[in-house]
Amino acid sequence: MPTKKIATKQIATKAVAKKVVRKKTITKEDGGTPLSVVIRRRIEAQKARFHANDNISAFIKPGELEGLVEEVAEKMQAVLESLVIDTKNDHNTQNTSRRVAKMYVQEVFSGRYVDQPTLTKFPNVSRLNELMIIGPITVRSACSHHLCPIMGRIWIGVLPSKESALIGLSKYSRLTEWVMCRPQIQEEAVVELADMLERKIKPIGVAVVMDADHFCMQWRGVKDRDSKMINSVMRGAFLKDSNLRREFLALIERK
Repeated sequence: MPTKKIATKQIATKAVAKKVVRKKTITKEDGGTPLSVVIRRRIEAQKARFHANDNISAFIKPGELEGLVEEVAEKMQAVLESLVIDTKNDHNTQNTSRRVAKMYVQEVFSGRYVDQPTLTKFPNVSRLNELMIIGPITVRSACSHHLCPIMGRIWIGVLPSKESALIGLSKYSRLTEWVMCRPQIQEEAVVELADMLERKIKPIGVAVVMDADHFCMQWRGVKDRDSKMINSVMRGAFLKDSNLRREFLALIERK
């Protein structure tokens, strides 16, 4: 009986050990190369772009995001030290480097590192071809010049054709968040969102209007807290039909 207990205990210990191995984060390659360098080499080998507003999820393997958090935390700690902050004795900043790393990789810049949200498409059975407006959708992004927040709202206008695919209303918000959760400039972000909607839905027309506060103007520099940036992208029928464009803009002004 004691032998069976020991054997059972050993099996349980091995099982726990296996679980620990699976959870172990990948921070460096076997040769000691930093994980960020490994990922960068994969991207460069495919001659792909990896600008601040690009999605690079195709080049990241399972388990590597956690390792990237660890690497960013280590380098962020060096930034805090260079700013002459006593993180050892200042209880407010003792874990700041890791908090910032998790925030960047898992939240505010997550649109760079995770796959595009899955879209469920529905056939346009009722052959809808009337104007649809979705918004305002809350936008949280960051400017790629200073990594300061961009906070605002987006409205999306869609004029489907009888052959267009339809997607659930929540998917517009998910796609918008995925595109916006990257360091970028507003002018490029709305264009990318419009491009994506055109490809996915294939409507007669699509319109995107974004209204946002830029903290790189409000928090630093000119420190003008009242300045906003509003820009729009009009495609297809919205570009050609001035009445449709006016209808869309008039309706979003009421919200």
